[in-house]
Amino acid sequence: MSRTTLRICPLCEATCGLTLTIEGTRVTGARGDRDDVFSKGFICPKGASFGALDGDPDRLRGPLVREDGVLREATWEEAFDAVAAGLRPVVERHGADAVGVVLGNPNVHTMAGALYPSVLLGALRTRSLFTASTVDQMPKHVSSGLLFGDPHAIPVPDLDHTGHLLLIGANPLESNGSLCTAPDFPGKLKALKARGGTLTVVDPRRTRTARLADRHLAIRPGTDALLLAAMVHVLFEEDLVNVGLLAPHVEGAEEVRSALRKFTPESVAEACDIDADVTRALARELAAAPTAAVYARIGSCTVPHGTLASWLVDVLNILTGNLDRPGGVLFPQAATGRTPRPEGPGRGFALGRWHSRVGRHPEAKGELPLSALAEEIDTATPEGEPIRALIAVAANPVLSAPDGDRLDKALASLDFMVSLDPYLNETSRHAHVVLPPPPPSQSPHHDFALNSFAVRNQVRYTRSAVPLEDGRMAETEIFARLILAATGMHGADPAAVDAMVIDQTLGKAVQEPHSPVHGRDPKELAGRLTGTGGPERRLDLMLRLGPYGDGFGARPDGLSLARLLDHPHGIDLGPLRPRLPQPLRTRSGRIELLPGPIEDDLPRLRQALLERPAGLVLVGRRHLRSNNSWMHNVPALTGGSNRCTLHIHPEDAERLGVRDGADVRVKGPGGEVTAPAEVTDAVRPGVVSLPHGWGHDRSGTRLTHASASPGVNVNQLLDGSLLDPLSGNAVLNGIPVEVTAIAAVAAAALL
Repeated sequence: MSRTTLRICPLCEATCGLTLTIEGTRVTGARGDRDDVFSKGFICPKGASFGALDGDPDRLRGPLVREDGVLREATWEEAFDAVAAGLRPVVERHGADAVGVVLGNPNVHTMAGALYPSVLLGALRTRSLFTASTVDQMPKHVSSGLLFGDPHAIPVPDLDHTGHLLLIGANPLESNGSLCTAPDFPGKLKALKARGGTLTVVDPRRTRTARLADRHLAIRPGTDALLLAAMVHVLFEEDLVNVGLLAPHVEGAEEVRSALRKFTPESVAEACDIDADVTRALARELAAAPTAAVYARIGSCTVPHGTLASWLVDVLNILTGNLDRPGGVLFPQAATGRTPRPEGPGRGFALGRWHSRVGRHPEAKGELPLSALAEEIDTATPEGEPIRALIAVAANPVLSAPDGDRLDKALASLDFMVSLDPYLNETSRHAHVVLPPPPPSQSPHHDFALNSFAVRNQVRYTRSAVPLEDGRMAETEIFARLILAATGMHGADPAAVDAMVIDQTLGKAVQEPHSPVHGRDPKELAGRLTGTGGPERRLDLMLRLGPYGDGFGARPDGLSLARLLDHPHGIDLGPLRPRLPQPLRTRSGRIELLPGPIEDDLPRLRQALLERPAGLVLVGRRHLRSNNSWMHNVPALTGGSNRCTLHIHPEDAERLGVRDGADVRVKGPGGEVTAPAEVTDAVRPGVVSLPHGWGHDRSGTRLTHASASPGVNVNQLLDGSLLDPLSGNAVLNGIPVEVTAIAAVAAAALL
């Protein structure tokens, strides 16, 4: 007999509500939940394929342990015994930094991935942390940290109310949004246009989003920061700066004017390949719009000046008075966020508190560049120990980081590696222990991180749609046992991890004067928590202490887990509202418009005015049916237009003798790959495009469908040496490449 139940989709940042059809313990259907307070029934192909992904026969059902060089099935007890035996000797002999931790993108899409990695890192005390952020969004975190004092204070466009939207390097019709949690992003853009608003897209590709725009500017890849700097210049030159109500909260505007005085529209025109008149029009329209928002994403982050571009986006929003303004960009307020503290100066944000051992890359937000992971493993130096053991959580850096071949060899040389992953993929195949979490239908879900970037304040929680299958272990328990095994407490009750976090959190909360539980007994408060286990009790704790919480009775109408469970489709907490100066954590207590590290990096941007690519440059691309390397093993999400092809403009194809569908060799600074060409005017001349996340052709994996159509690993074209210096983010776009028709290669070989 079939039944239906609710589940929040964990497959991208849109966080749509789903209604699942269940037969026995199998998910047989998924549709949008029309009563969901946030997504209101919207669904994309990934959500519709929830059942196929959930029931993928290649998902590991139990742990694997390496014995005599071969991974074999093992019990959970054997697996955690092996983790303790493999990790603790490394820490004791070589120190905590000899254990590296790699966190992949899927961590933000699970409750366990949100609740436990910080506990693991705090207990291990390793500085060898690497995450997917440094091949994606770290420039935005760094620029927000420098501007606002908090790397997580990222304002998002008020999509439902803005009248003018400028998108840079973003393709939300394919990505569903990024650092901007917005179900039905396409519908919101169409609604913007229907109410008479303006949509401008700056992108070297004519994406689906660009085709919807009123104006599409096919900028030269990697020059976004130059265009934005010229727009700021115009605002000052033409006396268009108007910070409005932000004036008491902003310092450094005149310093920005001086720092950007040389970035005229005429000076950047050739580098960007955008006429000066167009740049001036962009700035004037932005300043004249009653409400406007500038939003930039991965295309502007994964370039040589990613942090400067991210900074300039907010500078434009600030100088036009659109920061913290309805219809502009605002700071969301998540239900599980910290209790708002009184306004005033904070600790600020620091970069480079330590450096990587080999390349001397500065940390950013406590992380080292993922591009440096291989050298931190395979290179000896007089200073410090190399990484000898690795904990990889939902991460596949062999495909997602530059120079996967080198990293592949480095992982094989580790003394010990443990991977928390549902698949035996290109990275986890190197592990000595693989700990597979259950399918998403067997896990509860709340979006801790993504609600911090939501375009409307709301809160939702869904319990497991299907009971935990015999032989499986909840991901939260896997994490708790991993923490215990890695920190010398192997064999202790895993519930002790959650109890410790609850005790520490309440102990701190009762001492904070602005907390709703100031001065109360933490043990009494802990006794009032509800939930079926430690993770739910922690959710209850965060809701009650959060900005909408009941404060353990201090605000009787506030949020708690019990109240949330009474609203299975979620609770709407209202539109985004102005919050300044409360989110600011800078030492001055104000928006510091020209931070020192930004000012110090501007000479590098001035040098870029003189640089021109000699030949073709490479950019990536997204697809609605994919999310990095996760989903290529699901037949329903591959095929059609979701293929690993090289997009090349017809003019370039004709010049190089490339035929549509024929194989071409693509050579970059890190290596070369062979892929079929797809001749299309969707890319501008001089630009080619390969998608990210493919390359499923390595032996030792268990990815039946993905390995049958593996594609190529675009990151193998990179050598990992090119990084944005402020954030450590890998430069993945605007890379010079050579493209040669295979027929020409064969002909040359015969000569």
